[in-house]
Amino acid sequence: MSHAVRFIAVLFPVLGIAALAVLVLPRMSAQAKDPVAEEAEALIEVELPTPEEAALDRRLNEIGSKFAGQVGIAVRPVESDRTMHYRGLEPFPQQSVTKTWVALAAFRQVDEGKLALDEPRIVRREDLTLFHQPIRAEVLRKGSVSTDYADLLDRALTRSDNTANDVILRRVGGPDAVQGTLDKLGLGSIRFGTDERTKQSATAGLTWQQAYSLERNFYDARDAVPDEDRRAAYEGYLADPIDGAPPVAVVAALARLAKGELLSDDSTERFLKILSETRSGPNRLKGGLPPGWTIAHKTGTGQALVHEQTGYNDIGLITAPDGRRYAVAVMIARTEQRVPERMAMMHEVVAAVVEYHEATSLPD
Repeated sequence: MSHAVRFIAVLFPVLGIAALAVLVLPRMSAQAKDPVAEEAEALIEVELPTPEEAALDRRLNEIGSKFAGQVGIAVRPVESDRTMHYRGLEPFPQQSVTKTWVALAAFRQVDEGKLALDEPRIVRREDLTLFHQPIRAEVLRKGSVSTDYADLLDRALTRSDNTANDVILRRVGGPDAVQGTLDKLGLGSIRFGTDERTKQSATAGLTWQQAYSLERNFYDARDAVPDEDRRAAYEGYLADPIDGAPPVAVVAALARLAKGELLSDDSTERFLKILSETRSGPNRLKGGLPPGWTIAHKTGTGQALVHEQTGYNDIGLITAPDGRRYAVAVMIARTEQRVPERMAMMHEVVAAVVEYHEATSLPD
């Protein structure tokens, strides 16, 4: 199915449009900046893709449609205004991908003089969250950890530390402040959602208690939730993810970050450097890179129910040896596929980007 035709049958829940987009969507105003609105407008203008763009789009469609699960894929060359994607206008649960937007809000406040990265912060037991939080062992061993926001950003992004992330989140003003940053930057179709405690508890059919941050208390409480209640909470999250984001919007944000449109030069450089040192997901997008290619990325992994995984994601900026960059997002809302199959699908996406790069590179 072609690039344009495939989207005729796409509904636009993120825009609140309840009819077929191409048939009824009015032209957006010149002030509209949101990437989902831009993509919808591009469909109306019917600008034909280049042969290379069409080939990449077809390949992403092949990869996405054969994967046993609900997946969204988007690829955007950083210096281009075109995005090739599969189900890229639908909101997919982000999970820890949202740490990217907490960091964005923090760096914006650094640029505005509202936050100093060397501002001290003591992390205590009452700050602890759940799931992956490497800082917890230090807090429990020492009673507290004295650190600063530069270190917390590094922990939140490179190690996906939930406690570090939520400490930063509170410092920048909470979920509304992060969403406000996205809205101000024209990225309002990206939903931030809320903190890790609230989101993960609600997805499991629970209400957060601080005791859940210790030992296996959260897992024990989750196991005690009646199956039908847990299933209802899980399905409710997937039906309308509080942290939902269209892959098209995610890659647009990454491309703008790479071009220095969201932050100062210093903050952009620092942010991308941290993302390039991410330790999580070494065999997701990163595992598919050929020699000489690099990635700055952020992963996300949600909860599982029975044999199904939700929110298995990787987003990032892939750089070719010649310096050309590509914003890539692969977001799996739900799947029963084993981890190796999920990673293999992500590697196929990377291979498609590499093939596009080679097809559009000038001969030596």
